[in-house]
Amino acid sequence: MKLLFIGDIVGKPGRELVRRGVGPIVAAHDIDFVIANGENSAAGFGITREIGDQLLAYGCDVLTSGNHIWDKKEALEYIAREPRLLRPANYPAGAPGAGTYLATAKNGVKVGIVNVMGRVFLASIDDPFTTALREVTALRTAGAQVVFVDIHAEVTSEKVAMGWYLDGHATAVVGTHTHVQTADNRVLPRGTAYLTDAGMTGPHDGVIGVEKDAVIGKFLNALPARFETASGDPRLNGVIVTADPATGLATAIDRLSLSAADIDRLAADMAATPGARA
Repeated sequence: MKLLFIGDIVGKPGRELVRRGVGPIVAAHDIDFVIANGENSAAGFGITREIGDQLLAYGCDVLTSGNHIWDKKEALEYIAREPRLLRPANYPAGAPGAGTYLATAKNGVKVGIVNVMGRVFLASIDDPFTTALREVTALRTAGAQVVFVDIHAEVTSEKVAMGWYLDGHATAVVGTHTHVQTADNRVLPRGTAYLTDAGMTGPHDGVIGVEKDAVIGKFLNALPARFETASGDPRLNGVIVTADPATGLATAIDRLSLSAADIDRLAADMAATPGARA
């Protein structure tokens, strides 16, 4: 059983990478299920119905999010009717949408997805730790053989703590939000795959997806600045988690960092390979 998780999709450059890349990656790595964080997919801030539907049509099975989920007003209505778009499960009662989803992968394996958000330097919402464990347990009870957790958080310590807290309970705990891929992918002692941050799918020639001059100017003069999505050096960041559905635990976690050229070469290789999985 293989899961592909795509790190924070930023703006049009990120969406284009997903459009071009999901099919070839699925074929090349024999992926059974695709999850992506889409909270920055609308010009770097939030998500719309049109964009969410596009990402699902491109091959993403479930979309997670974080602190930018409400940046576009239409997300309030969209998330209420699209169960495959998640908001952090630790938002207080009354928030629209849900923070978990139970799906069936292409190979018939039941996959649970949990989305939670950290509280350090972010909104002071409900406890992500007890929420995550409660939701992982509920999904297991509901029949999930594999459970993936997206912990959307600012500080590395909170994400690392979540990994250890859920070790042996979740199949994988992968962090998002900082847009910089970390190199600490590993399978923890009790069988949970872990990575502090999956990175960013979008333009890498700016500052975490934003045009660099505006960000540098704000650091220099502390004045308000208009942030626009950068455009150069688009890269798809993510991870592939290999899991055993019989135990619900991971056996491997491998990072991905693919340029647009890498994706094009992969697509060409798959097109030339008879019987490649689409």
